[in-house]
Amino acid sequence: MGILKSAGLFFLALFFILSCSTTKELPMPPKAKKINKKLTIHNHTRIDPYYWLKQRNNPEVIKYLEQENAYTQAVMKHTEDLQEKLYDEIVGRIKKDDASVPYKKNGYYYYRRYEKGLEYPLYCRKKESLQAPEEIMLNVNELAKGHEYFHVTGLSVSKDNTLLAYGVDTLGRRRYSIHFKNLHSGEIYEDEIPLTTGSSTWANDNKTVFYTVKNPQTLRSERIKKHILGDDPAGDREVYYEKDDTYSVFVTKTKSEKYLLIGSYQTLATEFRYLGADNPDGHFKIIQPRKRNHEYWVDHYKDSFYIRTNWKAKNYRLMKTSVKHTAKKYWQEVVAHRAQVLLEGMEIFKNYLVLQERKQGLIELRVMPWSREETYYLKFDEPAYVAYLSANPEFDTDELRYVYSSLTTPSSTFDFNMKSRKKKLLKQDEVVGGYDAGLYKTERLFATADDGTKIPVSLVYKKVLKKSAGNPLLLYAYGSYGYSTEPYFSSVRLSLLERGFVFAIAHVRGGQEMGRDWYENGKLLKKKNTFTDFIACARFLIKNKYTTADELFALGGSAGGLLMGAISNMAPQLFKGIIAAVPFVDVVTTMLDESIPLTTSEYDEWGDPNKKEYYDYILSYSPYDNVEAKNYPAMLVTTGLHDSQVQYWEPAKWVAKLRDMKKDKNVLLLKTDMGAGHSGVSGRFKRYKETALEYAFILDQAGILE
Repeated sequence: MGILKSAGLFFLALFFILSCSTTKELPMPPKAKKINKKLTIHNHTRIDPYYWLKQRNNPEVIKYLEQENAYTQAVMKHTEDLQEKLYDEIVGRIKKDDASVPYKKNGYYYYRRYEKGLEYPLYCRKKESLQAPEEIMLNVNELAKGHEYFHVTGLSVSKDNTLLAYGVDTLGRRRYSIHFKNLHSGEIYEDEIPLTTGSSTWANDNKTVFYTVKNPQTLRSERIKKHILGDDPAGDREVYYEKDDTYSVFVTKTKSEKYLLIGSYQTLATEFRYLGADNPDGHFKIIQPRKRNHEYWVDHYKDSFYIRTNWKAKNYRLMKTSVKHTAKKYWQEVVAHRAQVLLEGMEIFKNYLVLQERKQGLIELRVMPWSREETYYLKFDEPAYVAYLSANPEFDTDELRYVYSSLTTPSSTFDFNMKSRKKKLLKQDEVVGGYDAGLYKTERLFATADDGTKIPVSLVYKKVLKKSAGNPLLLYAYGSYGYSTEPYFSSVRLSLLERGFVFAIAHVRGGQEMGRDWYENGKLLKKKNTFTDFIACARFLIKNKYTTADELFALGGSAGGLLMGAISNMAPQLFKGIIAAVPFVDVVTTMLDESIPLTTSEYDEWGDPNKKEYYDYILSYSPYDNVEAKNYPAMLVTTGLHDSQVQYWEPAKWVAKLRDMKKDKNVLLLKTDMGAGHSGVSGRFKRYKETALEYAFILDQAGILE
């Protein structure tokens, strides 16, 4: 449960994932035992025969999950050669000794690079010039030795450039320990701070760091503490505690590095506190007290805070206020609200303000000189694309760094001179072995939902395909938390496109592609719009001969896995196969269990089932509660034993119930990663073993065996 918005960044990567199988003589699948448990609320009782699978430390649970894994392996055995071929293809397209584009901050160029044969990155820097000697800050390959799972996050360098803080997770449950390294001597200090988000923020004294502590049971980010290097972390002082369990907290610093910010946030509201970064022992002051339905985000320039806010502005507007007077009555408008334009973000420079906006589902970058010269937009020409602000830590510069990609254009990093209006391509991700974008076509179409709403659909396929007979097609969506699904390039996806697949994204409500209303009409008591939008897109693609029901596959993960569960109950006849990755499918039970990580913070997304109105509505679509004795498509379901966001037992229970009730003989597989969490295995290449399995699964269902 607890499908964080950030999870949305991982499930775009699941465009890569797929599977199914059609062997005629299958082994007998495992059958989970039933132990009926009564769950009663609002004078209504549900009987849950698989509730016992919630016992993570029960040997019988582990045995059942391992039996399911063995069954999956047996069913897919005939595809092992195809899996190996797919893996070699996928990994073969990836440049083994790749590096990110360096960005400059505080006198150093920072970048990440990979070496051939290694799974993890090296985080590096060079002083003043790219021709300077390389300093390796962290070699994650060395740190990861002896660990099945290893993830580093939150690298943060002190203002004097001598100290590095970073977070480490060795289990996959996003419980990071913060460590410290002296970048001059190479010494890793004994200071180790457990149970954090992994991120930390340095004060300007180069010895004090502020960090976020998680609740050990629910994993809610609930406390901000500060640590002085060399002190015992057990004695670290608590700076702020978030009492409201529907909120989480974080700490960061303004781009100007003059202020530390503590942010409290939940689905519908935010609140910020600030403190001068030169005064770490001072007291944080509130910028604007929290109020339901008011979200705002803060940065600093000269003597003002700049505030992106939805106060009297559903799609957000930009305001500013003096640092000395932050109450709302002092706010002044900089950029007005626009009904058709969503203000997503901003970047402040000495001479320019740059806005990231979304109009008709596509991102636009707008440059506004502080001198009040002409405002202008960068130009992008493809029908479906993504462009976004990249690393821009330097303040006094005319160069804007941004990234551009589309379904046919590999990720491309540009520097754009805001004065001359000339752009320079710094790097386009290389597809090893060659790639010709001219062989592929991308389209942006609109399907009509049940209520008449036009739903955008982005597609890519090889130009040689003919629609007349239909083609195998993979339809992906997420559709929650206001997370917009972007039409970006994937070299991994080429293994499908080269085998005749069409790839499509349904930009369903619940995301934010078409503005804030798009999100609000796909949540709470309007959540079913997400599901019916997806079904409408599937029917549209069939009607317009892009595919047929015998060749249509669906994919979604986490909250998108909930979508997969819902459409499998609502319209199983439309799909040949469904992939549900770490799916949130036991919605009622999970949302009634406040001991599960992040439950209470999700009430404004799904509703609080302790209230009958929401209980009845959620119950009407919760995939686990709506499994019926009928035919279902072939299905692959994945999960991780240590998943902290969608607990493994949700997909395990769902599969057990489907096995018991469904009337067809279509393949149903459950694959549990026994050593990973919500984001799957760690490492650069290992994950593609899983991808190859999943690709083989769906290709097998499509009758494509090479």
